[in-house]
Amino acid sequence: MTSDTTPRSDTSDTSDTMPPTISMPRLDDDAVIQIHDFIHQVLDLFEARYGSQIRRFYEDLGGQDMLPGIDDEDDPPF
Repeated sequence: MTSDTTPRSDTSDTSDTMPPTISMPRLDDDAVIQIHDFIHQVLDLFEARYGSQIRRFYEDLGGQDMLPGIDDEDDPPF
C-alpha cells in the first residue's frame, strides 16, 4: 500500500469519511473461491458466537419504535 502525500484540492466533508482503498492482487478463480468461502465461514462462526450481542447493539440503536403500531398484533396492517 502506498501513501499519497500530495495535498488534496477537494476539501469536501466526504473526503474525511471515505475509507482508504486497498490494493487487491489479481487471483485465479480457485483462490478467489477459497478465500470467499473462508471469509464466509469466519463470519458464520463470529455471528454464532457474538450474534446476540450484535442484534442487541442494533436494537438499542433503534431506540423508540419508528413506526408505532406496526407490530401491534391487535391491529393487523391489512
